[in-house]
Amino acid sequence: MRIISGYHKGRRITAPSQLSVRPTTDAAKESLFNILANHFYFPNISFLDLFAGTGNISYEAASRGCTDITAVDQEYKCTGFIKSTVSDFEMEGFQVVRNDVYKYLQNLNRTFDIIFADPPYMSPDTVNVHQIVFERDLLNKGGFLIIEHGKEEKFDNLPHLKDKREIGNVNFSIFNR
Repeated sequence: MRIISGYHKGRRITAPSQLSVRPTTDAAKESLFNILANHFYFPNISFLDLFAGTGNISYEAASRGCTDITAVDQEYKCTGFIKSTVSDFEMEGFQVVRNDVYKYLQNLNRTFDIIFADPPYMSPDTVNVHQIVFERDLLNKGGFLIIEHGKEEKFDNLPHLKDKREIGNVNFSIFNR
């Protein structure tokens, strides 16, 4: 993994092999952040990374100037790795939370400009992220919910769908408040 753009551009991140995660590919991440850069000015936004894994997506947001980032994952090895990387890279405004994503969303008492979710592919619970975010009104006005998923998963029938992108085997469904 590498950081594509911003202050930490080109820095490589090597996750420990014992993390059972599937980081977003660099090509998919670059395409996603090109889309987001047309809608958001990163130093002024809040960013929530759900199923954060290695923190790959959060580091990209931080490198582009975002200083209000929350990364959530239930695996202590993942949150430990994220905390270590954030410290090593001296990234500011980072909160790392070890919690079940669905419980976290149910108890969340703030809103975000971007909520990125990368649940395990083909999880039957993925649609619950969308449901909770919109029922609890967790996006700021103009905010995006982005769900990363495999080709086999389709979210075309969910309300608020703004855009869909396919980059190799990675798909993004983008929902807008």
